[in-house]
Amino acid sequence: MKQQLVLVVLARLPAPGRCKRRLAVAIGALAAARVQAKLLAHTMATAKAWREISVNSTVLLAMGPAQGIGGLGLRMQRQFSRAFNSGASRVVLIGSDLPQLSVSDLANAYAHLDHCDLVLGPALDGGYWLVGLNRSNGSLFSGIDWGGAGVLTETIARANGIGLKAKLLQYRSDIDDVGDMAPWLDD
Repeated sequence: MKQQLVLVVLARLPAPGRCKRRLAVAIGALAAARVQAKLLAHTMATAKAWREISVNSTVLLAMGPAQGIGGLGLRMQRQFSRAFNSGASRVVLIGSDLPQLSVSDLANAYAHLDHCDLVLGPALDGGYWLVGLNRSNGSLFSGIDWGGAGVLTETIARANGIGLKAKLLQYRSDIDDVGDMAPWLDD
């Protein structure tokens, strides 16, 4: 049986007032939309490069309305369910706000899914920049406080409670507000 790898990119439309709202408070809606556009371009270029070296792989962009209604947990679960229902054997979901994202990050995530049920790329702010599963699980993302600093901890606790073996990738910082941009301003 072929292993079908699916990469889902969750993104917001890079339009003023529709993305990077916390960042927009400090730099303005137009500048925040430009940042979002650059980050999305980088994410999609990385996804394309991964796709070119990965056999039986698919990249799906879930932008805005394509994610469906509801909170982040529901939208993430919906994307995982769609991918697994269409025949995926391993699914990785990423956002579009990680300037350090590399092809090796994606390759490592899929490699770990050969031996673990869940892969998380922990973010410095207490969340995560990547989540991957090797099977659908409807309860993993429900009831998590997505706006809090304990998202990673809550997800790991939930995974342990339902018997999922998890692996953490390396910590990274994503761009949510102006303070997160400091390391990337020279780029």
